[in-house]
Amino acid sequence: MVEFSLWDIVRNLLLAVRWTVVLSVIAFIGGGILGMVLLVLRLAKVPGAQRGVALFVQIFQGTPLLMQLFLAYFGIALFGVDTSAWTAAALALTLHASAYLTEIWRGCVNAIPKGQWEASSSLAMNLKEQLLHIILPQAGRIAIAPTVGFMVQVVKGTALASVIGFIELTKAGSMIANATFKPFLVFSCVGLMYFCLCYPISAWSRRLERKLNHANR
Repeated sequence: MVEFSLWDIVRNLLLAVRWTVVLSVIAFIGGGILGMVLLVLRLAKVPGAQRGVALFVQIFQGTPLLMQLFLAYFGIALFGVDTSAWTAAALALTLHASAYLTEIWRGCVNAIPKGQWEASSSLAMNLKEQLLHIILPQAGRIAIAPTVGFMVQVVKGTALASVIGFIELTKAGSMIANATFKPFLVFSCVGLMYFCLCYPISAWSRRLERKLNHANR
């Protein structure tokens, strides 16, 4: 059996951290773009769009992320498309993030007083102008803290991608633990690395929330 020092374990885990970060960034940015599109469709009151978006959100919020990963990995293959673990993980996490971000942002838009909508309508603004100049700038301030906070959930959600073979931090930890027979040491390092990724984001979210609450007083 090959002996692994603590440095060897940490070094190999750090190599896997980059894929956790890359997957998190792709899922968050992709989910943010799709979430904004879904939010606009819902606000535009396009016939059938509100029900369609609501159904999409309910499906992805009401089913486990683990199942969504399995469906993305094995389901797409049923159509004859060769799906890699990377593609399936990015797709599932992007759709998952978009559903939650749509709801977060919808709540922030709903927090804007109706008088703002009515005032902008009285100025003959169309929906695009209302959103760009009146609604979204105000809702954006409210949305900053919960949106940043949701990034933590995205980072932790990448751990489930290991079940479809995507080698991120958790998968790498499992492989190293099997090779070293030191599961406690390895997964302690894994947990510490997740903490180092998530804690700064959580602290930033709380700081933003306090700052915005102080500004609104």
